[in-house]
Amino acid sequence: MTTRTRPGTARTALVFALITGAALGLTACAGGDPATAPAGASGASGAAKGALPTEDVVSAVKKNEAAAKLLPADVRQRGSFTIASSVATPPSSAYLPDGKTVVGVDADFAAAVAKALGLELKREVVGFEAILPALGSGKYDVGTGNFGVTEERRKAIDFVTYINDGQGFASRADSPLKAVTDLTQLCGLKVAVNAGTTFERTLEQNKGRCAEAGRKPYEVNVYSETGAIWMSLQQGRSDVVMNTINGVRYAVTQQKNVKFLNEYRRLDVGFAFKKGTPLAPAFQAAVNGLKADGTYDRILRKWGVTGSGIATSQISPPEIPAPKK
Repeated sequence: MTTRTRPGTARTALVFALITGAALGLTACAGGDPATAPAGASGASGAAKGALPTEDVVSAVKKNEAAAKLLPADVRQRGSFTIASSVATPPSSAYLPDGKTVVGVDADFAAAVAKALGLELKREVVGFEAILPALGSGKYDVGTGNFGVTEERRKAIDFVTYINDGQGFASRADSPLKAVTDLTQLCGLKVAVNAGTTFERTLEQNKGRCAEAGRKPYEVNVYSETGAIWMSLQQGRSDVVMNTINGVRYAVTQQKNVKFLNEYRRLDVGFAFKKGTPLAPAFQAAVNGLKADGTYDRILRKWGVTGSGIATSQISPPEIPAPKK
């Protein structure tokens, strides 16, 4: 049975701040973009023990003329692109205390690419589940939300990769689990995930493994807000959290009585576009230009995710195969 919970954003943010034991006492981060937060949203959804990094890694980026020449004529003429961003938790994305300014790995890469292409970035915060359909309708030019490249998504979406992240697990500190290397280890447990994610898809597609092993199935608890999955773990309503590797590694350093279990699988992560977009070559060239001038590595170091670096940006590469177990 799948439990779908849709807690209010403000309530989730407040409880997550209480769980981590600290409110956001943060200063402005270079590369952050002002954006309109969803109704009731609060900067507390990215609660941290200390201030988020403030190093300016974007303002020095110069226009990449070769990349800019790859832009479609209509985009060059209007001088901007629209981006739909999902905001979850550091290091991928978070709000500053003003509840409007978006910061994180995604924000810095988007801002750096915009500067490299000589374009203005126009951001709107959108729920994770709504971004990919909105791209298909043409409402936005680009989407960010730590979108992993999968074969299913590649049928309708084009990607330009900029990091490698993936799927990881965490549990309460008293859990007997040490690592989840086979999904049958989850049989009989309750697993918290975000809605519309590769985590939800992976668990639902593999639910039959427990029956094959003669064991009770695991229960997938689906939440719209990232703060809610950690609240469910802390309160004992879930036994395990499945989320991004970088997000889980960060979150367990900010909370008591939780532990990182392991990386389960890696996925390339990219800017998302409508299928057949003419923007992809320009974005790819811009990301590779950021690698060449050192900005790429500075962004990774700023957010403590150097292990997520990629050798080169690709357009819609094949999905990295899942573990066989």
